[in-house]
Amino acid sequence: MNLSGKKLLVLGATGAMGQYLVPVLAEKGFLVDAVSLDTPREPFPGVNYIKSDAKEWSNLCKLLENRYDGIVDFMIYPTGELATYLPLLLDNTDHYIYLSSYRIYDNKEHPIRESSPRLLDSSEDVLLRNTDDYCIYKARGENIVRSRARSNWTIIRPAITYSLLRYQLVTLEAPDTVGRAFAGKVAALPEQARNIQATMSWAGDVAKMIAGLLFNDRAFGKTFTVATAEHHTWGEIAEYYKAICNLDCVWIDKEDYLKILSPNPYWPGARWQLEYDRLFDRIIDNSAILNATGMKQSELTKLYDGLEREIARCPRDINWPVNKRMDAFLENR
Repeated sequence: MNLSGKKLLVLGATGAMGQYLVPVLAEKGFLVDAVSLDTPREPFPGVNYIKSDAKEWSNLCKLLENRYDGIVDFMIYPTGELATYLPLLLDNTDHYIYLSSYRIYDNKEHPIRESSPRLLDSSEDVLLRNTDDYCIYKARGENIVRSRARSNWTIIRPAITYSLLRYQLVTLEAPDTVGRAFAGKVAALPEQARNIQATMSWAGDVAKMIAGLLFNDRAFGKTFTVATAEHHTWGEIAEYYKAICNLDCVWIDKEDYLKILSPNPYWPGARWQLEYDRLFDRIIDNSAILNATGMKQSELTKLYDGLEREIARCPRDINWPVNKRMDAFLENR
């Protein structure tokens, strides 16, 4: 199938995955409108970058007047927005890519497959199932997409995806991993996560997977976990950071760790991300996405190599936010 010349809309185009996907699509000959709130760090030739708030209804409707052949949507829609935005987008394109997450999976099957139980359906935590936590509203969005009469959609479920300025370790993000390493500070991690298996994929590989699904007959009406099959314990990944950027870590009880991240027990998001994702063994069976796209696991970037490359690209003069609670805890320990 000749895909050159098809018009694509990428929403959230400068994010962790979008910044890698847009160049891949342009190189394939797609006519790409890349929409984001930010100016791209490294604009790609031939791409039409649009600085706009696509969550503003009038802005989005104006964009859709262009009648795109495909839409890749990296936007975040909490439960209250799903029934408004998803039908609009699905009705105005031939192929809609909905960004879900591997966080929707429960811990009841290893390795994880696309048919594995979802927390929304199987969790015994009634409070979690009735909230608007990320793992819940992403699954609700899947339900809405699947309920449509047309199968002009594909659901993607990325695992943790690292990229430039996105350097994760358990639930810590770049300011508390590479940021602390560059500042010569120690990071605190939950002891209960040390031996848990985790999956982290390079955003460039995930971008190639997404690009391979667009207008692919094997992808319509299907769901794919877009991730590597490589996995390591969080303890091993912490050692990678130590070797790459000299990040020292101390392992503390998870309750102390959670108090550092979110001292208010009635704001449970940090706890749910830890207990309903990072403390689950996340081992991925990625055979479905490899079969659909023709990619091979051997072609995917090794975690150590990818982290080393992306951390080497990280500017040293970033003014990272300071985690004062972590500093205070470690000083008083």
